[in-house]
Amino acid sequence: MKIERWGWYSIAVNLLLAALHAAVAVRSGSLAVAAEMIHNAVDLLSAIAMLVGLRLATRKSKAFPYGLYKVENLVAVVMSVLVFLTAYEVLRYAVSQPPAPLQADPWMLAVLAVTLFVPLVFSHHELRAGRAANSPALIADALEYRVHVFTTGLALAALASSQLDLPLDRIAAAIITIAVIRTGWELLRDAMRVLLDASLEPDALTSIRRVIESDSNVRELKWITGRNAGRFRFVEAGVTLRTGDAERAGIITERVERAVRSQVPHVERVLLHVESPARPAWRCAIPLADAGEGVSPHFGEAPDFAFLTLASDDCTVMERHVESNPYRNVPRAKGIRVAEWLIERKVDVAYSREDLQGKGPHYALRDAGIQLVCGDAATVDAAIAACQAATHCRQPSLSQPLGARRE
Repeated sequence: MKIERWGWYSIAVNLLLAALHAAVAVRSGSLAVAAEMIHNAVDLLSAIAMLVGLRLATRKSKAFPYGLYKVENLVAVVMSVLVFLTAYEVLRYAVSQPPAPLQADPWMLAVLAVTLFVPLVFSHHELRAGRAANSPALIADALEYRVHVFTTGLALAALASSQLDLPLDRIAAAIITIAVIRTGWELLRDAMRVLLDASLEPDALTSIRRVIESDSNVRELKWITGRNAGRFRFVEAGVTLRTGDAERAGIITERVERAVRSQVPHVERVLLHVESPARPAWRCAIPLADAGEGVSPHFGEAPDFAFLTLASDDCTVMERHVESNPYRNVPRAKGIRVAEWLIERKVDVAYSREDLQGKGPHYALRDAGIQLVCGDAATVDAAIAACQAATHCRQPSLSQPLGARRE
C-alpha cells in the first residue's frame, strides 16, 4: 500500500498543475502554456493508469500463478503512447492556432513559477521512492515530472518574453514537443526490454554470482540467468554441490536461495538447478610434519599441508604443491580454522592421523561436504593411497615423490 500512495499523489499533483496551467492559458492566450496544459491532462491519465498497474502488479491467481508483475511495464508502455499523443497534440495545437497577442500579468508568471517548483520537488521524492521499490512505473512517472520542469520553464520564458515583443511562444511549444517525444521513447524502450525478458543488469548478475559462490557447499556455479518483471527480479542458476545426499542438497539450495533474496535487492524468486558434477579430478589435503618428513600426527598444528589433484579415472596425481599452515601458531581453535581454510581452498578430501570424529573440524568439514579420512599413515605415499581409496577411483595408485614447491 505504501508504494500505491504515490499513484494518488501523482494524480493530485497533475490535477493541480492542469488546473493552474488552464487558468493561465485561458487568460494569457499562450500556445506554450496551453501545450503544457495538454501535457498535464495526458499525464493525469497516465497517473491513473500507473495507480491501476501498482495495485495489480503483486496480485496472483490460478490463471496467473506467478503474479501480474509485468502489469507495471505494460503501464509504462501505455504511458509512453500517451506521451507521444501529448507531443502530437502540442504540435498540432501550435501549428493550427493563428497568432494572437499575449497577455502576461505578474500573477500569471507567479503561477507558472509555482508549477515549475512543484514537479521539481515531487519528482525528487517520487524518484527516490521508485528506485527504493525498483518500480518502473514510479520511476517513469518521476522522470516525466522532470520533463515538466523543463517544459514549464520554457512556457514561463515564452510568456515573459512577450513583454519584450519576442516571438518565442511557438518556438517554446515546438521545443516542448521535442522534449515530450524523447521522454516517450525512453519509457517505451525500457518497458519493452522487460516485456521481452531482457537479462538482468550485469551488476545485479555479478552480485548474485558472488553470493552463490560464497557458499562453501557450492562446488561450482555452472550458469546463471535472470530477468526483470515489473519491479521484481527472477533468477535461475545451475550449480554442483559438495554432497550427493538429496536431503542435504535441498537444505543447501534453500539456504543459498535465502541468501540471494536477502543480499540482492528486489529478488522475488531464486531457482537453483542442482546438476551432477562432471568431476575431472579430486582435490586432497594432507598435513605434513616438519620439513615434509611424513604426515603430521596433528591436524591443526601441522606446519604445512600438501595439496594434490587426483584424476578421477585412475587417481593419477595431476598436480601437487605444499602450502604453509597459516593457523599453526594461533592460540586457540587451530583445528576449526584449518578446516575453514581447507573449505575455502575447495578441498574434496582431507586426511588426518589425528582422530577428529565428533570434534569441531570434523563437523565443519562434513557440513561443507568434504570427506574426512582418518588413519595411521605415517608416510605421504600411504596417506595418498588412503585418499585414493576414499575417492573410489577405478585403479588406485601411489604417487610419485612429493615435490617441495610451495605457494
